[in-house]
Amino acid sequence: MSIARNTLVQSGLTLGSRILGFARDLALSARFGQGPLMDAWATAIMLPNLFRRLFAEGAFAQAFVPVYGKARAEEGEENAARLASDVMSVLMLVVAVFCILMQLGMGFLTPWLLSAYADKPDIMAIATLLTQLTMPYLVCMTLASLLSGVLNTAGRFALAAGVPVLLNICTLAPLLLAPDIQTALFAAGAATTAAGILQAGLLWWGVKRQNIALRFHAPRWTPQVRTVLALAVPGAIAGGALQINTIVSQILTGSDEGARSVLYNADRLYQLPLGLVGVAIGLALVPRLTRSFLAKDQAATSATMDEGVALSMAFTLPAAVALFCAPFFIIDATVTRGAFTSDDARRTAEVLRHFAWGVPAFVLAKVFTPPFFAQQDTKRPMQFALIGVAISTALGAGLFFWLPSQGIDGVTGLAIATSATGWLNVALLSATLAREGAYKISNALWAKLARLSIAAVAMGAALLACELNHAWLYDLLWRKELAVVVIAAAGGLIYFALGLALKAFSIREIRGALRRERAPEGVPSGLSGAGE
Repeated sequence: MSIARNTLVQSGLTLGSRILGFARDLALSARFGQGPLMDAWATAIMLPNLFRRLFAEGAFAQAFVPVYGKARAEEGEENAARLASDVMSVLMLVVAVFCILMQLGMGFLTPWLLSAYADKPDIMAIATLLTQLTMPYLVCMTLASLLSGVLNTAGRFALAAGVPVLLNICTLAPLLLAPDIQTALFAAGAATTAAGILQAGLLWWGVKRQNIALRFHAPRWTPQVRTVLALAVPGAIAGGALQINTIVSQILTGSDEGARSVLYNADRLYQLPLGLVGVAIGLALVPRLTRSFLAKDQAATSATMDEGVALSMAFTLPAAVALFCAPFFIIDATVTRGAFTSDDARRTAEVLRHFAWGVPAFVLAKVFTPPFFAQQDTKRPMQFALIGVAISTALGAGLFFWLPSQGIDGVTGLAIATSATGWLNVALLSATLAREGAYKISNALWAKLARLSIAAVAMGAALLACELNHAWLYDLLWRKELAVVVIAAAGGLIYFALGLALKAFSIREIRGALRRERAPEGVPSGLSGAGE
């Protein structure tokens, strides 16, 4: 299956999950607004979200797939399954111990994580219990990530991309059905862990269907396990740099009431194109790049990367421009209701605007790291990521505490720092690939990206006009929800029409990208990129 087809399989399923996730967040905002209970929820979901994005959304899988895929191709299915079983047993023990220690120590950690409410013991108690309820999700995500990597290597992308919908279904139900807000909050926390169990169980079933025999056993610290973890852990850190920056930002917001809720809501919106496009393309690239590197086929590597960059930017640029030009219109029309007010929407919109210009970088990082992972080089991407985290922490903290003295929301500074270091990470990754001759963007691709940018900017001008005249559009189109749907559709048509007119893409190219490709003879399906 081509990169485009693999990406669309994952993106389509992820889109369904994200729609339900958005419905869940609408329910959260409507019931809790941007106050103490929403801050408590954002604190409780902070670490589970980190593990979900580090593991389930590709960072760990991108690092694990080349190692497991190489073992599968060179040593056979049985030895590869033994390797995966060894890694699984060690990881599960480590994460389970970490989870238990975190639960036992949460009473001491919560006042530090949520210092704005240190003098409100009732909020501290709620946040502590809620975090203890969600913490076991970390263990489930560790198992799910490894199982997803096994399935992706076997060319099966659909199930791994589809199971996250269970989290949104499980957590949405109590928010809609619970009679009071505190019961809804605790039930949603417990449902998070329940969803993790269901996700891991369904993926285990999927692996069994592929006749891959994974087994739990007493952890064995074998040379192969050490090799895998030496690659996969740095790979997870490298691929999850954005998520680590997000955690640092959330910790900083603990001293400002409502700030963590603002960051949570903005994060959910700008992560949408990253989850739909960046993660899907990154996972689709790894098996195919692994194949070309094993074959020492530089032409195939360059063609694969050009296709990945072009495809990711074709979808990402219009999304980023829309979030930058019309953030308040989007948030007010979709989220404002119940306890979430238009003032909350304005505060969130300014933060979202500064995340938006970093979105292309966040997606490109998912495209530029697979060439390193395919060559089993995870240390350098990790080093680049840690440089970014250090700079983002220093810059973000400085802006967070300085901007309020200038009459600007400090959370905006965290968004600025995250976006700036996202582009720094891309610069380091792409420059290293170009310097070593592994990959350099072709002149033809630069021309295509310029045409895509022109189409996106033209669309953005139309959306900016809508942002400035949103109240008039609400009246014209009867309801704000209908207004945002109509304007989004119109913006998409403008971008698509201009893209065709400027020859940024063509109908023929789209059909060709979606055409199923044949795997080369003798190449295992997991390394050919074939998928469901």
